[in-house]
Amino acid sequence: MSGGLFDIPSDLQNTYWGLVGLHLREALVPVAAGLLVALPVAQLCVRLRWLYPPVLWVTTVLYAIPSLAFFVVLIDYTGQTETTVMIPLGVYSLVVFVPAIVDGVRSVPQETLDAATAMGLGPVRRYFQVQLPIAAPAIIAGLRVATVSSISLVSVGMLIGNQGGLGNLLNDGMIYHQNRLIWLSVVGTAVLAIFADALLVLLRVLVTPWMPRGNRKPRPVDEPEPLQAVLEDTVR
Repeated sequence: MSGGLFDIPSDLQNTYWGLVGLHLREALVPVAAGLLVALPVAQLCVRLRWLYPPVLWVTTVLYAIPSLAFFVVLIDYTGQTETTVMIPLGVYSLVVFVPAIVDGVRSVPQETLDAATAMGLGPVRRYFQVQLPIAAPAIIAGLRVATVSSISLVSVGMLIGNQGGLGNLLNDGMIYHQNRLIWLSVVGTAVLAIFADALLVLLRVLVTPWMPRGNRKPRPVDEPEPLQAVLEDTVR
């Protein structure tokens, strides 16, 4: 333990970079799963407005359950494994994704939907080719919050058999009174969160080219609006 900067205790049975990989896997897989679940649920809430309040209430109540309580319930079924950590994180992400997607899709102007319908787009194509692209900024904003939260919450998994990724270093640092391990855990987790957030900002820039970018020149009056161009491309 007193060797190089990235030397870690043997009881963790992993290298530092192995813990980084474990941390990312336990954080990002639940976020991806939560997004896949939230997309159809949010669409139902858009189509059936009465469904949105109870869905939002359920996700909020689930988010209020402490992660340790979740672990206690799940550990009898999934054991001291990564799955026990990832299930609560996936559930927690729903409280971010569902409102973000619903609000983003509802922000699409009705005339835009009417134009897409007039061009022959059915409900499914209209949702994926018109509504989701326009709602992308709101969805990616929710994705940023869910991703950073998930990366920070993974560390709690250290309490169930070294399943906390970099959080395991924090636990061992306190046990062995090694400040180096504590700093490796805290700084490493922060760097992962910042890096993931930066990548998502870049993703937003790539998928929403019509949004203003700093000192970007104003659009000429006779230039087609972005949405009009998108719809024309869809028809072609």
